[in-house]
Amino acid sequence: MELFNSALGRNITFVRPAYFIISGLMGIPNIKYYYIFLFFVYIVSVLGNTAVMAIIYLDHNLRTPKYVAVFNLAFVDLFGSSALVPKVIDIFLLNHPNIPYSDCLTFLFFCYTCLCMQSFNLVALSYDRLVAIIFPLHYQVKITHRFMLSLIGVFWVFVIIAILIAIGLITRLSFCGSVVINSYFCDHGQIYRLACNDHYPNYVLSCLYPVLMFWLPLVFILLSYLYIGFTLAKVATVQEGLKAFKTCTGHILLVAIYFIPLLITFTLMENIHPNARIINLSLTSVIPPMLNPIIYVLQTQEIKESLKKLLKIRRKLKITMAKSTIM
Repeated sequence: MELFNSALGRNITFVRPAYFIISGLMGIPNIKYYYIFLFFVYIVSVLGNTAVMAIIYLDHNLRTPKYVAVFNLAFVDLFGSSALVPKVIDIFLLNHPNIPYSDCLTFLFFCYTCLCMQSFNLVALSYDRLVAIIFPLHYQVKITHRFMLSLIGVFWVFVIIAILIAIGLITRLSFCGSVVINSYFCDHGQIYRLACNDHYPNYVLSCLYPVLMFWLPLVFILLSYLYIGFTLAKVATVQEGLKAFKTCTGHILLVAIYFIPLLITFTLMENIHPNARIINLSLTSVIPPMLNPIIYVLQTQEIKESLKKLLKIRRKLKITMAKSTIM
């Protein structure tokens, strides 16, 4: 980030603390059990997302553009949970609340990158459903592996650049007083509010980024499903419409689980207790990655069939090995 600062002003000196202190939840007895709960949620998330990624990788029938997006969603969930939860456990259960300045910015980068990529993954999946239902005859032409990989790649580049800009602006802040971050991780909004120099650019980003990263994707997803519903109501029978919409059930559940807590938090940011905000955001960070693979396994027929097929192959291999051992 020195390059970022030198480009904006060569002779400016900034006061940077050696470390920040993550305060976490305050005044709640036995709060350590909440962090233990987060750890168990993390274990389920790791197992579930690893299983989904393995199924997609092993079954060649799932090498479709849609499952490129599903694989990326599982990867982001796994990566995001692994970036957040072990560090939270280290901070609060192992009592290491002090985090070096550069480590804090790195922590911020990975947490926000994965949180935002979850949103854009849901956009990719909603577009896939839109084309599959509205333009079924053109699906194979419009939604190709190259298109889906390019779309996801553009999302990654956009999110990474956006988060790096936010971090670059933080490096131009001076911290003269408190270094206590009232959150469970290195929260962008809580960090820039501690600065003793002008942080208006950071404030602008804190207002702009929720719109770009969460509101606009949500609007696109809602409009796509409204369009799907409107089109099916005109051209399909009730039974056909329900059958087509059933293919979207898993995705709709993922959207609700991800966006509702975020919207509540960002809408009521100034009117809810800091502890309620922290609990809401922390659950938003760990619950969707845990539920996503469960929902996809239960709601997606292709993955259920693939899982059954892989389990049958495994049983056959065990029987074959057992027979060869006896002989």
